[in-house]
Amino acid sequence: MDIFHLDAKQNTPFVHFDAQLGVMEMKGRSTPENSVEFYSPILDWLDHYCKNPAEQTVVNVRYEYFNTSSSKCILDVFKKFSKLHKEGKTVKVNWYYEEEDEDMQEAGEDYSDILGIPFDILEIPE
Repeated sequence: MDIFHLDAKQNTPFVHFDAQLGVMEMKGRSTPENSVEFYSPILDWLDHYCKNPAEQTVVNVRYEYFNTSSSKCILDVFKKFSKLHKEGKTVKVNWYYEEEDEDMQEAGEDYSDILGIPFDILEIPE
């Protein structure tokens, strides 16, 4: 349960969650044929993590692109972190977007607003 890892593929992102360090990372493209199937093991792992989280959870997100069905699943992932935040745990979300990618910038802002968790929206220079 300490580490959850998925290598990036053509249609799925790199995912690396480390329970001991409390560092969660997702990056790349998310356009799987079945988003629910892809994200289910991630959500299951997070359910276990939330029972005994690290002192601080840092979430680093750097999506290049995600489709509509992935956006709902990504929201479900963030709901797990929102729950920790509401329980008084320290949760820091770093949302990275490429310079001039206003859609990805706005997506991070929207998730932050929906969930009530402060996101650090960070531009990556090209």
